[in-house]
Amino acid sequence: MEEKFNLALGRFLAFLLALMLLCVCWQVLTRYLLGNPSSFTDELARYLLIWIGMLGGAYASGQNMHLSIDLLPGKLTGKPKIRLQIAIHLLIIFFVVATFIIGGSRLVFITYSLGQTSAAMQIPVAYIYLIIPISGLVIMYYKVKQLSGLITSSTITNS
Repeated sequence: MEEKFNLALGRFLAFLLALMLLCVCWQVLTRYLLGNPSSFTDELARYLLIWIGMLGGAYASGQNMHLSIDLLPGKLTGKPKIRLQIAIHLLIIFFVVATFIIGGSRLVFITYSLGQTSAAMQIPVAYIYLIIPISGLVIMYYKVKQLSGLITSSTITNS
């Protein structure tokens, strides 16, 4: 299940990156070769970059490829190391729920309620902000899976 999710998320990120590349190429082509720049590609590329950054960060977090300070965990072994990792995962889950999921959902709701639209494409800005709670859910999914793995390994070593 997790491998399929990782594969689907990786492919979706690759699709977004390819779409952003096409937007930027089209923008350059219309600006410099045709002399009439496309009005929406700059904005679309910017929004795609936001989505790629947020989802890419969530994906990196799930693959344990994110930037981290591992000075203390590298010096610990056994139960203290597992306890520290459990505490770190719980803190990440708390932060993600508070900021990404709750805060991001409120931001989406407020911008949707106010009817804010993007300048060039005239789409609701709430659709762009929707990636915040989505990426929060992805991070939470990964961290809960990793946390359950740590707790399982901790109970196995205790027996």
